[in-house]
Amino acid sequence: MTFARLPGKDDFVRFSPEFGQRYLVTVDVEEEFDWTRPIEREGYSLEAVEAINDFQKLCEDYGVTPLYLVDWPVISDPRGREIYGALVREGRAEVGIQLHPWVNPPFEEEVNQRNTYAGNLPKELERAKFFKLRDAIAEVTGKQPIAYRAGRYGIGGETLNLLREAGVLYDTSVRANFDYSKAEGPDFSQYPLEPYWLDRKLGIVELPVTSVYWGLLRRQGTLFPLAQMAGVTKSLMARGRLLERISLTPEGISIDEVVRGIDIALDDGLPVLNFSFHSPSLKPGYTPYVRKDEDVTAFYDWWHHVLSYLAQRGVKPTSIADIDAHILR
Repeated sequence: MTFARLPGKDDFVRFSPEFGQRYLVTVDVEEEFDWTRPIEREGYSLEAVEAINDFQKLCEDYGVTPLYLVDWPVISDPRGREIYGALVREGRAEVGIQLHPWVNPPFEEEVNQRNTYAGNLPKELERAKFFKLRDAIAEVTGKQPIAYRAGRYGIGGETLNLLREAGVLYDTSVRANFDYSKAEGPDFSQYPLEPYWLDRKLGIVELPVTSVYWGLLRRQGTLFPLAQMAGVTKSLMARGRLLERISLTPEGISIDEVVRGIDIALDDGLPVLNFSFHSPSLKPGYTPYVRKDEDVTAFYDWWHHVLSYLAQRGVKPTSIADIDAHILR
């Protein structure tokens, strides 16, 4: 599955000097389903929809304008419509598109692993699903969705054309340093972490989700297929301080680990640190990372520590609007 060519040295986005290094908080806002079972079209729940309100309060306490990437089940639910419509109208958050094709009409494809990546669908079906969701979000918020993330990071060869047609200027589907090709998804193992132009003429930018390598071999990280390594091998490499992949997420990444990841990203001069997580993790029992009430408490403790640490390092929060205002064109 190919999204776009790898960027060359002239394709990286440059920012105005005052931008410095900033961080973006993105949330995959979606239905709850059993992550241990094959994906199904039916049987999901929306019990965690309103839990976003507590996270929004935390963001506002730290001056963060989060980017919520919302999928069809949430934006078609009355609670989701009320919450995200108000957040955008009041200027408290930004809202983008997240396409989970298996729960997004029209329903014409077989539900299987390959088709959970929207970029694998026939182009007219991917387009129909994308615009169905885009139009629903625009109706609820009164604004054009500002960014796109394919569910399961499943972009493909036609995705950029959809962004061009829709006028969506920011994509954040690339999960750099990850390879999903064995599951029939995209391979991002050679893609960079820095923002880069997907279409400079139309002003379309990729903001990769941030995952860095740490350890003695981190400069050679792209040479090691971590995604295909057995858990024992990965664990030994991490414990031996040889190589560890650290994603900027509270899901499965400890405070100590993420602080190392932040330090590496900043030391490497990364202009935008792109944090992410899935909204069902805001309520216990819906993701592998948050099973009990104590896990929710730990989840929020993680964010308090991380956002305080970023402030200590002098790293300010950013938003899509702020990024857009500081790009040198």
